[in-house]
Amino acid sequence: MKEKIRQINEEIDRLVAENHEHLEQLRIRFLSKKGLIPALFADFRNVAPEQRKEIGQALNSLKQKAAEKIVSLKDHLEQGSTAEASESDLSRPAEEINIGSRHPLSLVRNRIISIFQNIGFNISDGPEMEDDWHNFSALNFPPEHPARDMQDTFFIEKADDYKKQVALRTHTSSVQVRMMETTEPPIRTLSPGRVFRNEAISARSHCIFHQVEGLYVDKSVSFADLKQILYYFAMEMFGEETKIRFRPSYFPFTEPSAEMDISCILCKGEGCNVCKYTGWLEIMGCGMVDPAVLKNCGIDPEVYSGYAFGMGIERIAMMIYSVRDIRYFFENDQRFLKQFTSAY
Repeated sequence: MKEKIRQINEEIDRLVAENHEHLEQLRIRFLSKKGLIPALFADFRNVAPEQRKEIGQALNSLKQKAAEKIVSLKDHLEQGSTAEASESDLSRPAEEINIGSRHPLSLVRNRIISIFQNIGFNISDGPEMEDDWHNFSALNFPPEHPARDMQDTFFIEKADDYKKQVALRTHTSSVQVRMMETTEPPIRTLSPGRVFRNEAISARSHCIFHQVEGLYVDKSVSFADLKQILYYFAMEMFGEETKIRFRPSYFPFTEPSAEMDISCILCKGEGCNVCKYTGWLEIMGCGMVDPAVLKNCGIDPEVYSGYAFGMGIERIAMMIYSVRDIRYFFENDQRFLKQFTSAY
């Protein structure tokens, strides 16, 4: 049995297939039901018990080697046929090359970043898994705040002591905390990134989305500075005819706080079903950094002040591209993505 296995091994090493018909003959000779290797398996029952382990392993290796050799010969024949056809038929059309494009969220993200980089903002990044201090406590979220509830947050480690909890970040404000802790003012930074909230997935909301948050901390920063910078952003992003308005709001980490609306970019403020016939679309929250947040991050609120703002990239992309379902951005449907071949 060992000698037969050795002989077939050597024969397989020397195999060469002249064409597909010859290759099929080789396959039948070695691997068909009546081939050489299945015949050896049939004789395996006559092998002495003390040799069965060794002979069995050798047979399995032989069968695998023969199968791989057949596949290798087939690939070689097919490659040769393709090369021969290419060389002989000079009129044969070239293979189609699919041109890729950036994801619509990347297009909008890059445009937002570019606008703020032009006026001196740098880019900062941080971890997506955050401790309680950077995600909540430093930002003035009291222990009883509903955002700490598991209905809103994906907790990685849910501890009885909220200070020991670890969660997927619910906003990129955590990056701003890290910047304020490690950077001496003036600070002018933009924090784009992916965030997570435990929400039901629908056409208008998702448990994963993307934000861009901005922060400016320096001496004598005022709400007027914030308004001017956001006027500039709105005109650069949506056009010079864009109008904006501010509505009072509440965020734990800013005081005073506001929501910012722009005139509807689809109906130009006249009213449509997208803006619910109000002529306005909400795009971001903003406000002056709460002195308590500055103090938590080691910045003297008696010397420095600052403003912050944050917007959802999906919300702006849905406005610009008239996308009615946020889930399209996450499904990787080529029919949807191929529409975005031009870029900001």
